[in-house]
Amino acid sequence: MPSFAASYGCLTLIENVKQIEFGALVTIRGIGRVNIVTLTQTEPYLRGIVEPKQDEMPKDSSSLNAAVEELKLAAADLHRLQLKLKTSKDEQLQTPLWNSLRWAEKDGFLDCNKVFLPRLAERISFAALQPLTGATTSELQVLWQERLRAMESTSTIQRLDNVIKLVKESRALIAAKLALQSLDL
Repeated sequence: MPSFAASYGCLTLIENVKQIEFGALVTIRGIGRVNIVTLTQTEPYLRGIVEPKQDEMPKDSSSLNAAVEELKLAAADLHRLQLKLKTSKDEQLQTPLWNSLRWAEKDGFLDCNKVFLPRLAERISFAALQPLTGATTSELQVLWQERLRAMESTSTIQRLDNVIKLVKESRALIAAKLALQSLDL
């Protein structure tokens, strides 16, 4: 078996499989982080033994709840702005942020061992890490770096703070794009 350097990963749920001429289009959703204990198979897909990787419980739940609410408000505002942005027909769906946040707030997940499910605040902190409508390569790189930092963190409150900052910066970026759009440049 080839060596594999990953020590953690993402437990995913397969939401949809559509057969196409050259394979399949698969829609997946990340459920929670896992530590990879050992890989038992690498071909034709990865299989192994994993254990849940969840955040430490914060001592102050009021600051955690306040941060979750702040993120939800900032994300809702960003979502409203993104819907106003004119995009090409080839542009990706303009609602991944909103859909991900709504999904993260669900309590029940089908056929999933509950020990792998992160708490609500942790799910929300990850759900907000979605691409912007019309994102440039450099904007996507910033998002990917934040996603990697989020995967490594075990502090929900720190991740929420980082994601709130990112969402507010994204909101300002989309507002600037809308301003330019209104000038027909």
